[in-house]
Amino acid sequence: MTPTLFGRWQTRFFLMTVIGVPVTLFFTPFAPGIGPLVVLFLVMILGFGWDVFYQLIQRQRWDQDWPPVLQLTAGVVEFLFIVVLVYVIDIMRGPDPNPIFFSAHYWAVWLTTFLASQSLMRLIFPRWRFNGGQWLG
Repeated sequence: MTPTLFGRWQTRFFLMTVIGVPVTLFFTPFAPGIGPLVVLFLVMILGFGWDVFYQLIQRQRWDQDWPPVLQLTAGVVEFLFIVVLVYVIDIMRGPDPNPIFFSAHYWAVWLTTFLASQSLMRLIFPRWRFNGGQWLG
């Protein structure tokens, strides 16, 4: 499947709310304040912007595809960007989260949403693949 931009946004929103929120709620008791929820929100909102960039890159590829190895690379880039926002720019304006806890939370959410997009989404919603990842419209 080659996702459309609108399909990327819909899929990201769906996966972050249906899978990302429960995974984040698992981490919430171990973190001060609402840190994990803020990080999840940052990842989702910034991801909408990243998706525009990813769509441009995808169109430059000869097959206009976005294989899983590029998704992993994108996950690493997004992680580093969020690290800079949280630890260097201090966007959360509070105590910095424990780096090990922060990394575990990010990668747990990333891995579960990645695996869901590669398996469950294709099994449960077969038409999702043929509509460029779009659910609506």
